[in-house]
Amino acid sequence: MSWSNWSGSVAASGQVARPRSEDELAMLVRSAQKLRATGAGHSFMPLCESRELIVSLDDMPGALRVAADRRTARIPAGWSIRRLTAALWEEGLALANQGDVNPQALAGAMATGTHGTGAGLGSLSTFAQGFRLTGADGEAHWCDAATNADLFQAQRLSLGLFGVATEIDVAVVPAFHLAERIEKRRWAEVRESYEELTQQHRHVEFWFFPHSDQVILKTLDLCDPCDPPPRTTDMEETAFRRVLEVAARAPFLTPWLQRAMMRTTIKGDRRGPAHSIFPSDRTLRFEEMEYEMPRGAGLETLDEVVGWIRRKRLPVTFPFEYRVVAADDIWMSPMNAGPVAAISMHQYAKMPWQRLFADAEAIFRGAGGRPHWAKRHTLGRADVAALYPMAGRYIATRRAADPHGKFLNPHLESLFA
Repeated sequence: MSWSNWSGSVAASGQVARPRSEDELAMLVRSAQKLRATGAGHSFMPLCESRELIVSLDDMPGALRVAADRRTARIPAGWSIRRLTAALWEEGLALANQGDVNPQALAGAMATGTHGTGAGLGSLSTFAQGFRLTGADGEAHWCDAATNADLFQAQRLSLGLFGVATEIDVAVVPAFHLAERIEKRRWAEVRESYEELTQQHRHVEFWFFPHSDQVILKTLDLCDPCDPPPRTTDMEETAFRRVLEVAARAPFLTPWLQRAMMRTTIKGDRRGPAHSIFPSDRTLRFEEMEYEMPRGAGLETLDEVVGWIRRKRLPVTFPFEYRVVAADDIWMSPMNAGPVAAISMHQYAKMPWQRLFADAEAIFRGAGGRPHWAKRHTLGRADVAALYPMAGRYIATRRAADPHGKFLNPHLESLFA
């Protein structure tokens, strides 16, 4: 069985194995010369690529176990965010934050520093309290802040380099409800008031079509308990799909199409359990690059990259997504130097993206940005060493955990071998 990622741009020839027990997983790890673990395949980089063996934990048994103090829960690492948050809700618990999609496996989301938005909220990796890992020797190991401390610190954002996580202790909070508001506003207005908005709302983000002067602003705030409204067909996504198909055939129409689309009414309100309000459906395939900018440079950098697109009338068909994330202390986290503004750039999967992303990356890098590890980037080993002061300790921990490089693939060798 062949493997490919969600967007279809990364494929691998390795055999895909689905162990049904920890013993079966251990046997697979011991027998493999090269092995990578995969979740939902939402990485746009070749993190899961392997010519020999790819392991999926979809069929592994497991159950949610809530700690006595109800501050942590031990969770099967292969569970999707969707499954995890639904199970937590049944226990009256929740994750403090989520991203805007939820099919990803918990282990994969943490391994790449996946995040949502919120000035005081960190990435999913910051919720990790401990890991049960099947190491390169096939043996199960536990690590947390007190046990195998260096392994734990590296594993918090691991890129799958230290073993196959089977269980994760995760910080949880009491269940809560959210009110979502989506509205259209002028870019100049949002640019001027964005910092104030981040203080007024628990979560705030926006989408900015680069050839339009308006943005789609989304806020989420705590609200009283309520049931979510029934989901309906997303007519806006249907219309956007038609726009993308036209732009793929006639890229020069992209500026006009975006301005026409943003003249339509864009407004919506929803309320419900947090885990049902955080995520949105994503059925349109795209490629993505995301750079985490120093918080103070975010809006200026977005202005610069949008100005470049407009001057050259480039057919960037998807909107930029703009979010903020709190600082953390994780060795290989893009947020470990301070709070960031995350700028996500997308392109329709049927359209060229390589040159666009390369030119935009130069702007992001020039303003001090660091990329999301699972989104498109061109970092090399020297870049990793320059951008991450703890890279040497991270690499030393990797060598100790996996001296023969079982969990490396060519992409990761180019960064961490």
